[in-house]
This record gives sequence, C-alpha cells and structure tokens, in this order.
Amino acid sequence: MADTITGLDIQQIKELLPHRYPFLLVDRITYIEPGVRITGVKNVTINEPFFQGHFPREPIMPGVLILEALAQTGIIFAKITDKKIKEELIVFAGMDRVRFRSPVLPGDQLLLQLAHKKRKRNLWKMDAKALVDEKVVAEAELIAAVA
Repeated sequence: MADTITGLDIQQIKELLPHRYPFLLVDRITYIEPGVRITGVKNVTINEPFFQGHFPREPIMPGVLILEALAQTGIIFAKITDKKIKEELIVFAGMDRVRFRSPVLPGDQLLLQLAHKKRKRNLWKMDAKALVDEKVVAEAELIAAVA
C-alpha cells in the first residue's frame, strides 16, 4: 500500500473522475489511506441546479445525489488504491443497507467517508457514510465495478 495522501484539489479530482458540472459532486478529498479509507467534501449551496425543483420552498438535497457523491468518492478511492485501473471507467453497481438519517440543506458541508470492505476481481464493496456537523445524515454499503 502507498502512503496516506492528505488531499486532492478539484483539478486532481477531475483527472480521476469523468463527471463534470452539474454532476461532479465531490469538491475536495481531505484524506486517503489507499486500500483502507477515504474522506471527501461536497459543499452544498443554494445555487445547486437540483434545488430549483427539490423543493423550491424547502430545499433538500436529494438522497440519490448524496449516494452519488459517496459513489464518486469511492471511485477516487479505487483509482488511487489500484493505479492499474486509473484510466478505466468505474461505475456504481449497487447499494445495500441504505439509510437516510437527516436532510441535507443549502449551506451544509457534506463530509463523505468510505472504508474498504471487500474486493473481488473488478467489484469493490465499501462502507459509506455522509455526515454534516459530525452527524451521520446517510449511510450505505456501496458496490463499484470496473467496466
């Protein structure tokens, strides 16, 4: 395993992910321990395009987009952990034990934490948690696949 990495900026993230605005949902990576865990950040602002329709009078970040932010963080983790798949397309292949605990609102900073659980060939399983102010707002077991 490689040494821990204390962060990636948005340009480094864009080198690892194919996603672009408005679907790039990771702003920064704050910590990576390849093969073990990763922590990222999504700053949630009222300017997000999904708030125009979800819900204009009481804006709440859609749960599926919280999961997508976690999945994108997991892709970064896989590509940093295994340099051989850096150029490969990695897709969100499944999720289990999904729970949403609290709403995510404009102005929140979403902390994205994933821990490696299992890898079998081209499938990666990770335990994922999204937090706001140290409180878990969503959690799931995510499965990613090298396409």
